[in-house]
Amino acid sequence: MKTRFKWLAMIMALSLIAASCGGDDQAETPATTAAPATTAAPATTAAPATTAPPEETTEDTMAEEEPMMIATDIGVDLEAGVIKVGMLSDLTGPFGPAVNLLVAGVNTFWADVNARGGVHGLMVELLYRDTAYSVDNHVQFFEELRDEVVAFGHSTGSPHTIAILPELAEDGILAIPLTWYSGWSDPDLNANLLSHGTSYCIEAMNMIGYLSDVSGENGVADPTLAIATFPGDYGLDSAAGAKIAAEALGMEIVYDGSGQIIPSQDNAPVGNAIAQSGADIVWVAANPTTLAEVYGAALAQGLVAKWSGTVANWSPAFVAPDSPIKDAVTRDFYGASYFPPYTDDSPGMQNLRDLMAQYAPEVPPIDYVIEGFVEGMILHEALKVAYENGDMTQRGVLAAAKSMEEVDFGGIAPNESYVGSPNERLQRQTWINRPDPEGLAAGTTAIGTRVIESHYTHPIAADYFFEEACYKLS
Repeated sequence: MKTRFKWLAMIMALSLIAASCGGDDQAETPATTAAPATTAAPATTAAPATTAPPEETTEDTMAEEEPMMIATDIGVDLEAGVIKVGMLSDLTGPFGPAVNLLVAGVNTFWADVNARGGVHGLMVELLYRDTAYSVDNHVQFFEELRDEVVAFGHSTGSPHTIAILPELAEDGILAIPLTWYSGWSDPDLNANLLSHGTSYCIEAMNMIGYLSDVSGENGVADPTLAIATFPGDYGLDSAAGAKIAAEALGMEIVYDGSGQIIPSQDNAPVGNAIAQSGADIVWVAANPTTLAEVYGAALAQGLVAKWSGTVANWSPAFVAPDSPIKDAVTRDFYGASYFPPYTDDSPGMQNLRDLMAQYAPEVPPIDYVIEGFVEGMILHEALKVAYENGDMTQRGVLAAAKSMEEVDFGGIAPNESYVGSPNERLQRQTWINRPDPEGLAAGTTAIGTRVIESHYTHPIAADYFFEEACYKLS
């Protein structure tokens, strides 16, 4: 019989989906061409050109140097002083709530850059297209923008980004994917991409390794594991990491529900199966609504276990004052994140908070805006290097990006490198969180969690030798 919980509607209403992940079961909705916080774009140069740039009044100024000769082709108009960047974003689809928060962050970042003189005097203009998380829309809007922009500063979704890879390679265009698929570290896939953050696969290794250690400290010498995930790259890449961790630990998998959690279907049977397995640790890669179904079903059968999963599972609604599962979740759940919380005391996070207060005071202090700053900082560095190289063509920006030995985010995320072997540059750090209902009620956290481990890497993840994607996306 289908299990229902009176609090499920609350979770669905308040949940904030954090990861723009794959999954073939998401509905495709009509796309719009809304462009938040952008202005009409001046024409780009029609053909490759080599022109002196305009004078600058920015911190990037080279006032004492002779004017550089900058090569351009598409998306950079030196006479107009504009750099145009494409943004293929899910603004109204299943990941719209999170992506719109990201957009608030990226718009704020570039508003500040432009206010300080842009990139050597060139103003950055973001051209948004709402893909509504449709692969077809994603390809259509890429085709529309490929001859207008110098790079794509955002590309929501793994299958969506995979779909435009041949054309990115053909034109030599850079793109920054909003997805933490492990395949983005594979040189067979990433020639035109700048990935960032810890992959779903490594995230699972870190968290399961950590919970195995915690279980041992609590007297459970040989904890067992249950896995339940969405289908597609997000769920199956995460499941692959969980299985790698289990094998390394000699941990028995008592229930394998890889790909078995399906949005808009009854997922209580998955929770029932997890409860019947008696697992000590449960790993989930889903979203808040489906996690609520699975967790609620297992809880109703009396299972007490350590639950964890990807960033995308968590909602502050779980520990809201009137949540009937607040106490259980506080006892059971361990969360992951790819960067420190919005309240972190690093100089970079303080600057982020100040800029959000200045440019977007209406946006709540939610961690998801950090991702927008991270994407903006990656592209900003690439554009500066391209300018300094004297080549702001599409291929020149891509080459500059791939030469960056370190991008320093000022503490809002782990630094990234885009040179070296895939194994050398693989990001392995995770922040580990526990539910914090008191903090949510007091307003000291907007997402209802507190950090218990920063910059955490379990030995399994540290020792893992990366050669190819944990799960191969077809």
